[in-house]
Amino acid sequence: MDKNLNKLCVHTITTKPWEIEESSEAFSAAGVGGITVWRQALEGRNAVHTGERLRKDGLEVVALCRGGFFPSSSEKQRQLNIEDNLLALEEAAAIGAPLVVLVCGAEPTQPLAQSRDQIRAGIETLLPRAEDLNVKLAIEPLHPMYADTRSAINTMAQANDMAEAIDSALVGVAVDVYHLWWDPDLEKELYRCGKNNNLLAFHICDWKFPVEDILNDRGLMGEGCINVPEIRSWVEKAGFDGFNEVEIFSDRYWSMDQKDFLDKIIHAYQHHS
Repeated sequence: MDKNLNKLCVHTITTKPWEIEESSEAFSAAGVGGITVWRQALEGRNAVHTGERLRKDGLEVVALCRGGFFPSSSEKQRQLNIEDNLLALEEAAAIGAPLVVLVCGAEPTQPLAQSRDQIRAGIETLLPRAEDLNVKLAIEPLHPMYADTRSAINTMAQANDMAEAIDSALVGVAVDVYHLWWDPDLEKELYRCGKNNNLLAFHICDWKFPVEDILNDRGLMGEGCINVPEIRSWVEKAGFDGFNEVEIFSDRYWSMDQKDFLDKIIHAYQHHS
């Protein structure tokens, strides 16, 4: 059991009903070490001031979620997607986040391989600005059930292949247990990722059974069938020493008192991760 919360990070989307200021205050009071900011939490706010507020509360800004969604059958839309990603880089730099997590996207009217080509081209287009701002880009492979519209990158091997092909110190991989727990090659691919210094982020939650909603029914660690401690041990053996980021989309948990939910998150982190 790990009672130290210094390496615990909670995403703002996890406590979605709270404004970012409420999340910051509550996370800090609970001893949580880090926060990953979802872009909608910044709406109507000065991003620089928000980042300063988070650090004043004693939180490390771990990442910004999310960029990506590069593919489209429309060249015009692909350019609009690039512009939105450039904005995400600016927002990350403004709040002091060292990393933008990429949900890479997919276009159901074209082959997955074509979408992957567009993802790679999109990331490479962002690199000069990412370098200017010193912000990294983390490719997040998503479960195959999202391969239609949310991501054409669905395995650690695919994410590793792309990061290695781009071959930039600014591009790596974000590992989310919800999306990858099923992969028989996960352990091997995690070690490959770490060996190449491409393991940039680690997200935790659990896979409930049965899942009532493929997007908004994630469980707390220990509620489902993911062996989070084992995967965490592989990630750490691969050389990762960053934050354990709790990312939970859950209508069930969003409907409850968020202070009670935060208590549950901390208990689950201490006992089941």
